Parts: sequence; structure tokens; C-alpha cells
Amino acid sequence: MKRIMLVCAAGMSTSLLVTKMEKASEAAGLESDIFAVSASEADAKLEDASKPVDVLLLGPQVRFMKGQFETKLADKGIPVAVIDMKDYGMMNGEAVLNTALELMK
Repeated sequence: MKRIMLVCAAGMSTSLLVTKMEKASEAAGLESDIFAVSASEADAKLEDASKPVDVLLLGPQVRFMKGQFETKLADKGIPVAVIDMKDYGMMNGEAVLNTALELMK
């Protein structure tokens, strides 16, 4: 089970992308838990040891937070990346899922 967390400004704009990523994951036969949270909720979700996150993807609108998250997650070995703006704009769930999978290797 791969847990992929998407972070955006309010947690709403990424919900459609989550749905598209879930469909791509299902089509690929992968077991995954993909969810979106607002930037203000991210820390609490990351602290939940019962549900560890495998990768954190930032929406383009919160790309400025990448350094903060990299610092917080360095000791946990959780990769952090900014979602490609084109993939985000096109809501290309498959491409964003593939990015997440590459980061987890």
C-alpha cells in the first residue's frame, strides 16, 4: 500500500487530481491511498504514525513550501516534490502518479 499525500493551499483544488490519480492507480493494479490536504493540515497528517506517508507532492501554488517540508521530512526519508504545473493544470492523474512512484523507488 503506497500512501501519497498532495498538499495545496486549501486542499480543494487537488481533490479532482486525487480522483484521477486513484483511477490511474486502479488501472495499473496498484494498491494506494492518495489524499489531499491543505497546507495547514499537512503537519498533523505527517505526524500520524499510524498512517505513514510514502511521498509528499506539493501543488504548484504552494511550491514555496518545498524547502520547509524537505527539512521536516529529511530524517523520515519521505521524498518531496512539486507537481509539474502542466500536469496539474491538465489534471493528468497518470503523469502525477508516475512522478510519485518514481520518487518512491
